[in-house]
Amino acid sequence: MIEMKVMGIAIDTASGTPIIVLNDKENRKALPIWIGSAEASAIIRKIENIKVIRPMTHDLIVEIIEKTGFKVDRIEINDVEKDTYYSSIFLINEEGQEVAIDSRPSDAIAVAIRVEAPIFVSAKVLADGSVSCNSEKDEEESQEFRNFIQNIKPSDFEKLLKDDKESDQ
Repeated sequence: MIEMKVMGIAIDTASGTPIIVLNDKENRKALPIWIGSAEASAIIRKIENIKVIRPMTHDLIVEIIEKTGFKVDRIEINDVEKDTYYSSIFLINEEGQEVAIDSRPSDAIAVAIRVEAPIFVSAKVLADGSVSCNSEKDEEESQEFRNFIQNIKPSDFEKLLKDDKESDQ
């Protein structure tokens, strides 16, 4: 699992649909997820610290979780099938009992940002849906690796094997 953070909300210019954008901690990968308007509004309200007079749905969810003796430990966006993302909200109580609740990623994120819980994305989801944020850095590392591979000789492996044998003794 890779920890991600909410970068912001964007609008798909073709469809007018909101997109939440998650970035990894190094800002190298971005994961765009198309979400509903209500969820986008809930996320924006929290990001912008817009106060409301009465609790909104995600505030209510957090209140219910906390009143039952649990807290939000983390969320995980753990699968994607045919452009549909799947996630879970993980709750934990004082005894260490963990409960996983199936959730849409947009709702899970809206809850997580309210309690500052970490957001994790599986490597599979990231591989299937992410885009590179820093293509210059990625290309530089790819070129370094290609140079390394081109310059490697069989004798380099012999030395490595010899060093391994010596460290085992």
